[in-house]
Amino acid sequence: MTKIAVDAFGGDYAPEQIVDGALQAAASEGIDIILTGDERKLKPLLNGRAGREKIEIVHAPEVILMDESPVEAVRRKKNSSLAAAATLVKNGRAGALVSAGSTGATMAAALFIIKRIKGIERPAITSLMPTLKGTKLIVDVGANVDCRPKQLLQFAQMGSVYAEQVLKLHRPRVGLLNIGHEPGKGNQLAQEVFKLLKEAPLNFVGNIEGRDISRGDIDVVVCDGFVGNVVIKFAEGLAEALFAMMKQEFTSNLPGKLGALLLKPGLRRIKRQVDYTEYGGAPLLGVQGVVIIAHGGSNAKAVKNAIRAAQAGVAHGIVKIIGEQSGG
Repeated sequence: MTKIAVDAFGGDYAPEQIVDGALQAAASEGIDIILTGDERKLKPLLNGRAGREKIEIVHAPEVILMDESPVEAVRRKKNSSLAAAATLVKNGRAGALVSAGSTGATMAAALFIIKRIKGIERPAITSLMPTLKGTKLIVDVGANVDCRPKQLLQFAQMGSVYAEQVLKLHRPRVGLLNIGHEPGKGNQLAQEVFKLLKEAPLNFVGNIEGRDISRGDIDVVVCDGFVGNVVIKFAEGLAEALFAMMKQEFTSNLPGKLGALLLKPGLRRIKRQVDYTEYGGAPLLGVQGVVIIAHGGSNAKAVKNAIRAAQAGVAHGIVKIIGEQSGG
């Protein structure tokens, strides 16, 4: 079975929560994992724990900090936990990389160490979005703030592969995020991308507006990383605000408290649907290995699910399929 390389010192709660998540993935899912980081600190966290037999440690004493320049840090700290994990993927010892560390540094490690798939101009970060009709994708959500038309076409192609292979969505519906549904809407980039998507062998349904995302009729939402990043962060903030407002209303008086008791099971299910820990992380598509960028605040549950997502990407051969479609 392919092993998953996990950066044990990436994230706000590393290494304890990273190790706990890895142990959970190993014990409950049977996934083989390689933890990269300071062996002296990792061994005590593993001793006597369920799942320990499925985990290997690769010693990497350096750590890339969140406030460091991503490119410089990856180039300078060759013995960092992140660089070590990326190198394992490059050398074929692991099929995937999972990191909750700096997004920029993870991208830099993927580009400089793992390398791009031949034919792919720029890798893209794909976010899983909860909608009224299940989990959908939005790509790109921050890797590329300035894009050329062909790059957005490739984002659509890669997103379609992931949606079809991993999410099991038959002939995923692709929509271009714009300010209106008409073909002539948007800036020059959007208009040129529209033409390319219309001619591509994709199930392209045309332009969509921001309000269409949450309805779930579109499986793959395509946009540049600037717009995509604003969208997902606004969605995260809106979800938090709505739950805070509901909590305030439900606890303000006795009828509200009684109503909350009746609604509690349903509210828990809704909260689970919008909880990022359920999704694990965002796939970075377009490099020669599966890369999952986990949230910086990932707890053990989020890490476990990020590892599961990485394993799914490997099992469904998304890197090979993207390479075939790109001509690589």
